[in-house]
Amino acid sequence: MKKPHTGGEIDAYCTKCKLDLAHRIVAMVGDQVKQAECLTCRGTHRYVKPKSERDAAASRKAMGGSAPRSKSEPKVPRETAAAKTEREMRKAWERSIAGQPTNAFRAYRIFDNYGAGELVRHTKFGDGVIARVIDRGKVEALFEDGPRTLAHGQQAPA
Repeated sequence: MKKPHTGGEIDAYCTKCKLDLAHRIVAMVGDQVKQAECLTCRGTHRYVKPKSERDAAASRKAMGGSAPRSKSEPKVPRETAAAKTEREMRKAWERSIAGQPTNAFRAYRIFDNYGAGELVRHTKFGDGVIARVIDRGKVEALFEDGPRTLAHGQQAPA
């Protein structure tokens, strides 16, 4: 097979005609064809391998060979940092809560003092664990739906 060059012809998928057709090579980067002009509709677009080449690559990949992922294949979304943090927090909550008897949980009250690792039962957020003491008036607690900042050690009204 002859090496492609700018101005030469190549078979490509036309993104306008939606068919594999003859194209003229308009732009290249190194040995890679980057842009082509359809000889049928005269539209210029990025180079897309013909369907026959994409199908051959897919069948090689299915048989165990490696083939580059084509642009038509969907990307697998990466887990965002926020989603990863949320997942890790939920796992920490599950590990802390797992197997604990109901009497191990202390009813949350704003007037009580809490330390890291204590189990609390909040009327709105449910069962949780104190992750850390932020300062003498605040703690961070992990609940099923995520972390919450709670007040603690407040003075009781007179």
